[in-house]
Amino acid sequence: MYQSFFELNEKPFGVTPDPRFLFMAASHREALDRLQQQRGPVVLTGPPGTGKTALLLALCERLDADTAASFVFNTTLSFDGIVEFILEDLGIAKLEESPARRLAALRSFLSERERAGQRTTLIVDEAQHLDAAALAQLGLLANLDSATASTRLQLVLAGSPELDTRLQDPDLRHLRESIAASCRIRPLDAEEVARYIHHRLEVAGAPDVDLFDTGAVGRLARFSGGVPRVINILADHCLLLAYADQRRRVDRRTADRAIADLTEGWPAPFKLVAAWTTLASSLTGVARRLLARPD
Repeated sequence: MYQSFFELNEKPFGVTPDPRFLFMAASHREALDRLQQQRGPVVLTGPPGTGKTALLLALCERLDADTAASFVFNTTLSFDGIVEFILEDLGIAKLEESPARRLAALRSFLSERERAGQRTTLIVDEAQHLDAAALAQLGLLANLDSATASTRLQLVLAGSPELDTRLQDPDLRHLRESIAASCRIRPLDAEEVARYIHHRLEVAGAPDVDLFDTGAVGRLARFSGGVPRVINILADHCLLLAYADQRRRVDRRTADRAIADLTEGWPAPFKLVAAWTTLASSLTGVARRLLARPD
């Protein structure tokens, strides 16, 4: 609706994970580097909406041609269901056989690739929803109990910070102690929010990436807490409101209207929390500026 008005090739603030729009903040860049270089199980965590799935999709795009990858989105599956999904995803048709035969087929596939010097990567998103038994079995599937230094399966477990808590389960000690690296994605700071908005507008083909003035960017940064998914929802609504008013730029007033529209149905306690969050963020910014002043 507003795309032609702002001369955009596509909507810049969609909520569907898209690696083309991935903004590489410092924590995202560090996490992607580790995911690409690390050998052994890796855990990736971050608050909901901070870009974990888009980062994992970007990782899949950067894997070399000798690496086979399976990306498990549905973590309501049992371990047997996950194995069945992996077999189908990797083109190993064993669906008519028993769970034991399917598991044997997958282990054979992994061993053959290992002997050929080829890597296989299994990425499990929203892994905090897996039960302890499934997590433990995934660890064994990654050949963690091998006496050799090789790894048949590069395992990446991604999820909310709850995943770190889940891995403290005593039944997962073997998996926990074998984790090669833990990466954490953080919400964006105020400067990164501005760069994030510019980046997404640029990818969408905006001739002017300064569609949001500094007041609007600051308002979105404070209210969203730096969570990209929330920024996207608010920024999209801002562009819609600006289009309705036939305004070429989004100012703080438009940002305030977008926030008011999208929180209209919130219960009073949630609005109070949001207000306090915004106030606390503002006070923190003031305190930082005061502390940064020379004596």
